[in-house]
Amino acid sequence: MATEIERKFLLKDASWKALADEGTQYSQGYLVGSKQASVRVRLQGERAFLNIKSATIDITRQEFEYEIPLDEAKEMLETLCEKPLISKKRYHLKNDNHLWEIDVFQGDNEGLVVAEVELADKNEHFVKPDWLGDEVSDDERYYNVSLVKHPFKNWL
Repeated sequence: MATEIERKFLLKDASWKALADEGTQYSQGYLVGSKQASVRVRLQGERAFLNIKSATIDITRQEFEYEIPLDEAKEMLETLCEKPLISKKRYHLKNDNHLWEIDVFQGDNEGLVVAEVELADKNEHFVKPDWLGDEVSDDERYYNVSLVKHPFKNWL
């Protein structure tokens, strides 16, 4: 079984950009989102993946990911996935001994920027960068599967 342990944060400012890579464009959609799991199709640059994640239990969940043909993923996104699709640019940067992923959302979620760090253990210590803001790991509104149903542009 594959396990993901992930913490998610808002950002205080854009100072992280000077430390990040050039970023990769992502487009993703959901085939199924239930209380037990979500099934996602994702374009990641010129690669495509099918991803299954269990519902979150605090910051830990099961995750399975499989590379699939790019043309089939594009067709699934266009014809099978719930709209709106999630569009974002993902940047990577190292801070101390951890790799951070910064998602800058576009489209219906434009204006939302979140940082995620994956951990080996839920009690693992990590250094919080100066640009890191409030933690939103337990706030379901920030889950990508939730942003399809309740896009950031509609938040009050």
